[in-house]
Amino acid sequence: MKFLPRVFQIAPGLLGAFFLSLTGCDKKDQAGDWAGQAAPPPAEAPAKSAPASAPASPAPTPVVATPAQPPVGDVAPVTEGAVRFVAYNVENWLTMDRYVDGKSRKGAPKPEKERLAAAKLIAGVKPDILGVSEIGTEEDAKDLQAYLERAGHPMPHFHLNRGADPTRSLVILSRFPIGKTVVHENLTYRSKGQEYGMQRGILDATIQTPAGAYRFLGVHLKSKRETDDGDQEDMRLNEAHLLRREIDAILGADPKARLVVYGDFNDTRNSPALRTIHGSGKGPTTLAMIALKDSRGEYWTHYWDFQDTYTRIDYVMLSAALKKSVEWDSCKIVEGEEVAGASDHRPLLVILK
Repeated sequence: MKFLPRVFQIAPGLLGAFFLSLTGCDKKDQAGDWAGQAAPPPAEAPAKSAPASAPASPAPTPVVATPAQPPVGDVAPVTEGAVRFVAYNVENWLTMDRYVDGKSRKGAPKPEKERLAAAKLIAGVKPDILGVSEIGTEEDAKDLQAYLERAGHPMPHFHLNRGADPTRSLVILSRFPIGKTVVHENLTYRSKGQEYGMQRGILDATIQTPAGAYRFLGVHLKSKRETDDGDQEDMRLNEAHLLRREIDAILGADPKARLVVYGDFNDTRNSPALRTIHGSGKGPTTLAMIALKDSRGEYWTHYWDFQDTYTRIDYVMLSAALKKSVEWDSCKIVEGEEVAGASDHRPLLVILK
């Protein structure tokens, strides 16, 4: 049987109910704009299509529904010289104890089929710059490079950033040489009487492109999984304050900085953490959030199988200097048959000019 994304492996009789619950419950709080969120002008915004619904099959044996999947690389034409940026949590591209084919394995890499799917998915959208969460060591970054080259999309340059987490890191890959990088220090905080370091730190890299120089700040905030010695929500908020501190310092020194803030924020848009990073909605240091969605008009970026929830927790935000530098009609949440087999997240595609 042809492999389908797990969210679509549903019998036809249940497909309509599935889409109704998906758009009416888990996604309802993820749609629309909020103060300061950047969106295309109404006349240029792509029309939101109604979810497809299949009637129940009269056949006695259920048949797996096969909704049409738009081609991964199916994007609107972009301005010559524009830059394709993709932000993507590749889900544990590293060596760790994990379950593979239902069996527990010690010190196992990301499964081959998942790496192949992720590389094919990334290559399909042809990013010039790729911001990745949940990578391991430099060897893992080189492994990702090798898979991308095999998929026909070499990205020869990368910069990896490590935080307090000894397992998971951040990496940015690029077709263009990577210029100045900054190591952000003093990324510690106290929560519930304990001192912590920002788990994945802040990746900071400037890349010169045909469309000009961009400064990228990548993050992967504390997950929603509880810890034995701390409060996950308070830890994430503290990490958000540390990121906001660095954003304020950068924009305070240069209000015209062409800043792209991206990553897996592990929180919803109206959470205290996201509002802290986004800014007050007034003044030059407030960021603009790009309202990304898929071809069905859905905003979710992450499926958490343990909770069986679909949420928007991955974002791309821009400084004021870049608000007019977005190809709105070409930005999207990436779809395709490889999505579910590659990661529990969906990639974000942003076109900058």
